[in-house]
Amino acid sequence: MADSKPRNDSSEDPSPVVVFAPLPVLTVTVEDRSGADDIHVHAGGQGVWQSRMLSSLGVPVVLCSALGGETGDVLGHLLPMNNVTVRAVPVSARNGSYVHDRRTGSREVVAEADGSPLDRHELDALYELTLTEGLIHGWALLSGPQEDNVVPADLYRRLSTDLGANGCKVAADLSGERLEAVLAGKPDLIKVSHEELLNDGRAKSDDAGDLVKAMHSMREDGAGTIVVSRSGAAPALALLDDDDVVEICMPALEPADSAGAGDSMTAGIVSALASGRPLRTALQIGAACGALNVVRHGLGTGGARAVETLAERVELHPWKK
Repeated sequence: MADSKPRNDSSEDPSPVVVFAPLPVLTVTVEDRSGADDIHVHAGGQGVWQSRMLSSLGVPVVLCSALGGETGDVLGHLLPMNNVTVRAVPVSARNGSYVHDRRTGSREVVAEADGSPLDRHELDALYELTLTEGLIHGWALLSGPQEDNVVPADLYRRLSTDLGANGCKVAADLSGERLEAVLAGKPDLIKVSHEELLNDGRAKSDDAGDLVKAMHSMREDGAGTIVVSRSGAAPALALLDDDDVVEICMPALEPADSAGAGDSMTAGIVSALASGRPLRTALQIGAACGALNVVRHGLGTGGARAVETLAERVELHPWKK
């Protein structure tokens, strides 16, 4: 049976969630608007998109980032959003950027420029900033950079370990070396895609049984709740605190742009948990956020009323071997 209708079980306003978004990117997207070019300029990157979804659900965000170069100057003007407080470390490194053409309905890469690595002083400043904000507010979501080499994986190990050891709830949406690093801190929530588990060698195939084995392996390595998103119509999987595994069956909607669905799902789960809602309800909220993101063109977007309505249609079923 499906879980009961999601509702807000917390009478208090939620505390801010600290989002670690180490090096946001400047995004330029060209759309078609009634036959004319329509150019959109936004701040982007996993942590930015997650922050946007969190804030749209009524959860305040403290965004911890590094900004540098011409792209960083522009991002400094674009990043302040409704209900999002930006805490930025000025750096000599350059933030990355990209230009995408979506006039045909699909994304075509026109140009991409990687961000540059942070030096050790800049990394120390970013660590100190994120640690302080996390300990003040009690919830931290660790997201990855757009590029692999700008921030070392060990920074994630330090943040996960030090935040968790001092009472801060830690969630992470990572893969590869950064996922392995963050597991050292025994995070409360891990969200990962099945493709990432395959690429990391944690899962032998995309069969649900192999994915569940990979989830139990991450539990043994220290993770709390583990959510694995899957492509297409396959339901997501979640390993709960009591070792039960559930399938998260999302409502069927026609996709407009599948990019960013997993990030929105993570943000939805964290928003609900930070608001004091039960885990199963949080999974429904997260699934609704992911489903809503797919039918919109803006990444990390979706209204709270639409999310709550869709969440009522998300069903959680016990996974059967």
